Amino acid sequence: MLRIPKDLSDPKLYVNRELSQLAFNRRVLEQAKDPGIPLLERLRFLTISSSNLDEFFEIRAAGLKQQIAYGIEQIGPDGLSAEETLRRVGETAHALVAEQYRLLNQELLPALAREEILLLRRADWTEKQRRWMRRFFSAEVLPVLTPMGIDPAHPFPRVLNKGLSFLITLEGTDAFGRDSGVAVVQVPRSLPRLIRLPETLESGKHAFVMLSSIIHGQVGELFPGMQVSDCYQFRVTRNSDLWVDEEDVDNLLQAVKGELPGRKYGDAVRLEVAQACSEEMTRMLLRNVGLGAEDLYRVDGPVNLNRLAAIYEGVQRPDLKYASFVPGVRKRLRAKDLFEVIRKGDVVLHHPFESFAPVVQLLQQAAADPHMLAIKITVYRTDADSPLVAALLDAAIAGKEVTAVIELRARFDEAANIDIATRLQEAGANVVYGVVGYKAHAKMILIVRREGRRLRRYVHLGTGNYHTGTARAYTDIGFLTCSSEIAQDVHKVFQDLTGLGKAGRLHELLQSPFTLRKHLLERIEHETREAEQGKSARIVARMNALSEPGIIRSLYRASQAGVTIDLVVRGICCLRPGVPGVSENISVRSIVGRFLEHSRVFWFHNGGEGVLYASSADWMARNLFSRVEIAFPIREARLRERVFEECLELELADNVQSWLLQSDGTYVRARPGKRKAIASQTILLQILSEDSGDSILPLAFPVRTVERRRQEERQDAAPETAQEESPEEGAAGEAPADLGQPTEEDAPPRRAARG
Repeated sequence: MLRIPKDLSDPKLYVNRELSQLAFNRRVLEQAKDPGIPLLERLRFLTISSSNLDEFFEIRAAGLKQQIAYGIEQIGPDGLSAEETLRRVGETAHALVAEQYRLLNQELLPALAREEILLLRRADWTEKQRRWMRRFFSAEVLPVLTPMGIDPAHPFPRVLNKGLSFLITLEGTDAFGRDSGVAVVQVPRSLPRLIRLPETLESGKHAFVMLSSIIHGQVGELFPGMQVSDCYQFRVTRNSDLWVDEEDVDNLLQAVKGELPGRKYGDAVRLEVAQACSEEMTRMLLRNVGLGAEDLYRVDGPVNLNRLAAIYEGVQRPDLKYASFVPGVRKRLRAKDLFEVIRKGDVVLHHPFESFAPVVQLLQQAAADPHMLAIKITVYRTDADSPLVAALLDAAIAGKEVTAVIELRARFDEAANIDIATRLQEAGANVVYGVVGYKAHAKMILIVRREGRRLRRYVHLGTGNYHTGTARAYTDIGFLTCSSEIAQDVHKVFQDLTGLGKAGRLHELLQSPFTLRKHLLERIEHETREAEQGKSARIVARMNALSEPGIIRSLYRASQAGVTIDLVVRGICCLRPGVPGVSENISVRSIVGRFLEHSRVFWFHNGGEGVLYASSADWMARNLFSRVEIAFPIREARLRERVFEECLELELADNVQSWLLQSDGTYVRARPGKRKAIASQTILLQILSEDSGDSILPLAFPVRTVERRRQEERQDAAPETAQEESPEEGAAGEAPADLGQPTEEDAPPRRAARG
């Protein structure tokens, strides 16, 4: 148990950020170990944990190595130096990798084999299979491989980031009398890493083989007349964080585009080698890539477990996957005219349980609408063939005013965003890249439409990206409204992003880097004062990460005053709950399930009035200081109660997918015990998807959630009253003069959400 620090800045009160991120990846790996999860989904969780670890080394571990190399002292709130953090990261990551391969070899592959899904190793090939492998190698692989002998004329090559490579030792001399005995083969990314065998070779079974196994088995053909003594696969992970001096470039798009190739050849941060690789060859590899023994990871299997995701995609076994579902679409949203629907009342969408289609439909409808004058949108990440981008292109080609704020520095999506920006520019859209030094992370659409003698603005705000793929895999909140106050605020945020001048005063939205952190601290401090006066005080917040020291200290003070604080933090959490005298009134849980938890929702008791915000921002320094983010209020009591129940209350009741953070920084899995099992994501699927029906009634979660859902459906079928007309606006695409802050009488009534 921690001693009680007098100073809330004491390092003992903070969990290390990097170790917390690795702890999240451990929770993902635990999903792969859970026998209650369908088998192919367990394999998918294993590949996700591998992919997550790759990105961790490419960005976080690489950053630590850079600090050490340049002598930069950036001691975090936890008090650990970069050297000590990197040492602990190494210990944790080595244990994590060992567990990944143990799980693959001892549990998942045998279980898959029992289901006649085979990953064949060379020792298990039949003679018929060997002949097929030789033919495949000669026809599909050999023509694109380039072996490189290592000698004074051919130094060790600079291998690509995360590329599959082989180190080969040879005996004998070649046609030129060379006998260096060592060669390297880099495998082009154009070749598939997992090959499915014809059914004739494994009748009735799904049989796969790794490309690395095929190359290993036929590697002698690359060196005719010489004897291959050993062949080892290896992979180098490199620093992949782009660096662009935004203030010293004339064209940000060209600058980012020019930096992308360098990502393939950044400084090495990790070396993975086959477990059987000799000590001599291992030392040679480490020396040539510039790494030490602590950066070496020996693996018992393919050096990139993420490639096994192709098995999940290639095997059609619904019984071994999560049951499919159809995202729900509310009756009122099935109307042809979504503008009319929004005029009748605000809309909340809870993805992926509810469909993202209304957002796509709204943009498509706007693009084809002769009364639509302008569309403005922020793009952080989107899919390659996004229907949203297609709608923007249609609108621009039709001569509509289209403005896209595209974040070129969205990590690992830079190339896709450059392509989108180029296509939109060619279609005649206005494309801007936000503000120098601040990533544009807010998720906003603003549509300006002429309706009679008025201009009305329609808005979509969200916690997630405009990406139809992640909308089926991530939990997020979307909000549709034509509120003149919110629309005016969104217009001002777009002005901040595209133009010059002082930040406009916002009446409804909170915006980073200006008001969001300040307002959050004020809300926390208000609850603190309420508790100090003996009044009820509570904070419930859900986010992806919590690491900003000022917010954490404020939460500690609130806990000391008696505020009940319930936090749902999916990933990084640097706060320590349950420390006597400091945070015993704080609970922290992480939900890890079928869908990636991505919604950010913040609720404050506020004397019983229940203030609730949804946001694009986590409680991290980067979100609050160096990104353009927004948080938007859910004012209507019915919608606010719904978001509170579905996004917060249900998650706090989850005892199946929850992990509870302890004061020592470890996580303990929640267990139902004798209570009824509550899996929040499963319940939301049953309540909100198209598959919902009478079967949802026996669920353990409070019946009022189901009853409210049914009541809303009845209301959807009844005639509705349109929202009050917005004030008349000026010329097309222009906002009216500042309407001033709405009075209390103008504001919608505020009622307490359940809590």
